[in-house]
Amino acid sequence: MAIPRRFLPSMSLLTAFEAAARHRSFTAAAEELAITQSAVSRQIRLLEEQIGCQLFVRDKQTVRLSEAGAAYAREIGDALRRIGNASLNLHANPHGGTLNLAILPTFGTRWLAPRLSRFLDRHPGITVNLSTRLTAFDFRTDPFDAAIHFGEGPWAGSEGVELMGETVMPVGAPGFLADHTITSAADLANMPLLHLASRPDHWERWFARQGVTVERLRGMLFDQFATAAQAAGSGLGLALLPEFLIAADLERGDLVPALDAPMESPERYFLVWPAGHGQHGPLAQFRDWIVDEARTRQSISSSD
Repeated sequence: MAIPRRFLPSMSLLTAFEAAARHRSFTAAAEELAITQSAVSRQIRLLEEQIGCQLFVRDKQTVRLSEAGAAYAREIGDALRRIGNASLNLHANPHGGTLNLAILPTFGTRWLAPRLSRFLDRHPGITVNLSTRLTAFDFRTDPFDAAIHFGEGPWAGSEGVELMGETVMPVGAPGFLADHTITSAADLANMPLLHLASRPDHWERWFARQGVTVERLRGMLFDQFATAAQAAGSGLGLALLPEFLIAADLERGDLVPALDAPMESPERYFLVWPAGHGQHGPLAQFRDWIVDEARTRQSISSSD
């Protein structure tokens, strides 16, 4: 259903309001927009009349946002930034399109980024913009075409395709392991363990899988795999990390398995996108490519 015209103010009214709201000053907004202060004031009056709401409180020679104006400024600022980004992307890449992708930081830097040139070589007209996200987000408010998610799914309001699973293993620095005697899983319960905020119960799951009952686990908490891996490599403790994300650390010898006791995580990696948007050209091409890459990785792992 089309939005009534009176709720779609002109761009000149919105840009005047956004600048005045950001500067908290009609004068500063006028200087930024290269118009007169009276023109800014007039445009904001017209906007208030059009939407039927007071956006600024005028008090002698000063102005301040009303409560409604402050909320409206946040929404308008986000909308104008999205329009600006869309225009910039189209100007930079008028033929291929753009994919705005949210990624998990370590997955993005250690698995996706090294492979992404293969996609760009195959689709030179497509621009891929990457943004890292650690917390949950909402496709209705966040400007993403798709995201790499880790979990059990499905997620409300989205569609997706499974990419891969992961196998985690307990690892530490060679020096740390040389200083600690480890002959069984029970030995790890009394050592400093490095925990991930996104998977707070993974150590408990691992001990349960090994048949070890633990009451309390001590150690540091990290929000990203990369920092946990760095801490483990620096000898701060043992970390339970996905094998495919620390392959280079293992190959260099910066990290060493504490025990030959891998555990397959119940969660999986998914590519997800807003429901009904799966036919967006850049997304469809990226989806086909990343599914093939994930399958290639799984076939190589199974043949090792």
